Amino acid sequence: MARNRSCLYEEYVWEVPVRATHWINMLAIIALSVTGIYIGSPKTLGLDPSDYVMGWVRVVHFTAGYTFAISVASRIWWAFVGNRHAGWREFVPFLYPEGRRDMGRMFLYYVFISRKVPHPTGHNALAGTTYLLVFILYLVMVGTGFALYAEHAPGGVMHTLLTPLYALFSDQGMRLTHHMVMWLLVGFAIHHIYSAWLMDVKERGGVMSSIFGGYKPVKRGE
Repeated sequence: MARNRSCLYEEYVWEVPVRATHWINMLAIIALSVTGIYIGSPKTLGLDPSDYVMGWVRVVHFTAGYTFAISVASRIWWAFVGNRHAGWREFVPFLYPEGRRDMGRMFLYYVFISRKVPHPTGHNALAGTTYLLVFILYLVMVGTGFALYAEHAPGGVMHTLLTPLYALFSDQGMRLTHHMVMWLLVGFAIHHIYSAWLMDVKERGGVMSSIFGGYKPVKRGE
């Protein structure tokens, strides 16, 4: 049942850094995935696997990689200085009694046991926990990506800083991990779009539009 629109007001939920990093991450992941598939298997996309084409593809990949790393670092920083909806507590609801309660309610709704639609202002508790896992995947992707990139200059600053990763992974293991995380992020993106659209329809809370404008209609007292 729709909420009474007269009882709603517009709350500024997603600040500019949150929205900006969201869309930068999306574009960077698309660019990294397409170029990464080509780098791993040049004939996969039907392009000429010449040095000229590969060179430009690598330039795009590395540029997107640096952009993605800066965006992820910026979002992590904003989790400590932004508003409460962007704060780090949103990503660890399982540490608090109210967070665990909200996770349970959201789980019951997701598995069709409860028909009561939760109405969180920011992320719901299960989504927050999922985003924590996604950011861990981001860090794995950034770390393994730069470790692979740094192999062109053994003994360099980046290569030296990433020494622990070379101890954890073989070259092939690092490439396989980098590749597998890409597909995990692609799978997450598909689920993310579906669940955001679903909750927008069910909550009638402007989830989809809020990531563009930052505002969500919120019931007074929530």
